[in-house]
Amino acid sequence: MWAAGLAGVLLLVLLPLLNISLPGMLPGPSYTPGSLQLLAMCMLMAAAALTYHLLLGVAGLLSFGHALYFGAGVYGLAVILQNMDIPLLPAMGLTLLIVIVLAHVVGSISLRVSGIPFAMVTLAFAQAGSVIVGRNPDGRTGGDEGLTLRTDNLPDFLVGVVNTRNLYWLALAVLVAVFVIVTWVQSSRAGHAAAAVRENELRVRVLGLQPYLVKLLIFVLSAVLVCVIGMVFLLLQSGAVPRAISSDLTITLLVMVVLGGVGSRWGAVIGGVFYTVLDQRLTALANSEAVKSLPDVLRVPLSEPLFILGTLFILVVLFLPGGVTGTAERLAQRRRRGNRRAGNQGAETPRDILEDAA
Repeated sequence: MWAAGLAGVLLLVLLPLLNISLPGMLPGPSYTPGSLQLLAMCMLMAAAALTYHLLLGVAGLLSFGHALYFGAGVYGLAVILQNMDIPLLPAMGLTLLIVIVLAHVVGSISLRVSGIPFAMVTLAFAQAGSVIVGRNPDGRTGGDEGLTLRTDNLPDFLVGVVNTRNLYWLALAVLVAVFVIVTWVQSSRAGHAAAAVRENELRVRVLGLQPYLVKLLIFVLSAVLVCVIGMVFLLLQSGAVPRAISSDLTITLLVMVVLGGVGSRWGAVIGGVFYTVLDQRLTALANSEAVKSLPDVLRVPLSEPLFILGTLFILVVLFLPGGVTGTAERLAQRRRRGNRRAGNQGAETPRDILEDAA
């Protein structure tokens, strides 16, 4: 899997230099700005889904307010660049410091409860952030119109459509870095403790560990990572929009993780890319002449991308409960069992019986 991942990263690095066309998925050849913009967005959303996997898949924390930190990265960097005459890296550092403090405060309050109450508390904080952005205090956030990115203090290689290739490589670097960090955390002592808390918090407390501190660590780390992704998202989009801090974004990340497979890092990446491509291309399909010429019974549902995505999500939950990666893993296990049975002349071993029961 790691070898395949490295080969895939190498291909993605070279993709802007190649002339590859994927009709129906990319708006043009792979080297064009439109295709690179879509691919960079897929990578950022996959990285954001990885941070949500750290919450839900590792620590078992169902948060409805994860967009608060993504939006804080987007709006925090935009506001700082708009009102302070400092370069990009110090502005990103200041934004990151603000989000670290914010995540500690929100996490220390929200983690006093668990389950659905925890989800509701995080949702309340996210809604408060969304309301503040919508109220446009002192004209800082732009309200419903959003905020345009000020490019005076940005490096020239990150500004303009001609530099979309550089932003694509930056998004790829962020995805790889987030994947490595999430893998390291998940395999560390803190990750193992978080997984134990997810399975049985009372037993972890009896063993002398502190579940609250473990969950707070995972909560803050996921917030910091998604804040960095939000700042790169701002550079890619050249502006901040209210959706970046809305609860819809958190639900979108949850759907990505479920589609790919809860508990799987690769599943979060696959779900993020799959959902983003569908979201972008279904919007183009809804506005196409082919759909507009259909009878009303077909035109109405096909002209609503969210209806199609919602239907797909329901089908995955009903028929593919493990998501894409879970289904692939089950098929691989069945193939291995079939090979073993063929080697044993069709006899079913005790191991096969236990695997079938599982």
